[in-house]
Amino acid sequence: MKRFIITLVMAVMFAGVASAQNYMVINSEKVFKSVEAYNDALEEIEKLSAEYQKSVDARFSEVETMYNNYMQQRASLNESTRQQYEQAILQREAEATKYQESLFGTDGELMKKRLELIQPIQAKVFATIESFSKQYGYDLVLDIASNPAVLYYSDKVDFTERIIEALK
Repeated sequence: MKRFIITLVMAVMFAGVASAQNYMVINSEKVFKSVEAYNDALEEIEKLSAEYQKSVDARFSEVETMYNNYMQQRASLNESTRQQYEQAILQREAEATKYQESLFGTDGELMKKRLELIQPIQAKVFATIESFSKQYGYDLVLDIASNPAVLYYSDKVDFTERIIEALK
């Protein structure tokens, strides 16, 4: 019940603030997909990701092969040799995991490449949106692509196509 009341109060407050401001709605996903350089960058990132994944899979396949070989020979090995094999397998698995993180992690090569290729395009799109907003006097820009809470908006406030045109 408290959540409902709080949500209702927030909705009323937002409605009051929104009605006092001049706002526009855009679909950033549609805007980005209209930019050829963005699509090319995504394609390049996808290819690079597939290459990296093959490399990571090969390393983990090697670990799996080592483990399977060990399991077949385990019964005939003495305790110290078993421990050496197990240590080697664990070390190789840790190396593979570290390698995977170096490629796909938050500071990995793929993220760096994504930032290198996508950030300039994002900057251009956001600058265009900001310029358009200032030029036509809009105080608030709502992105309907990433906001699942928007239940309805009028086509009169959707400026996606005009932003796409302004980018060209």
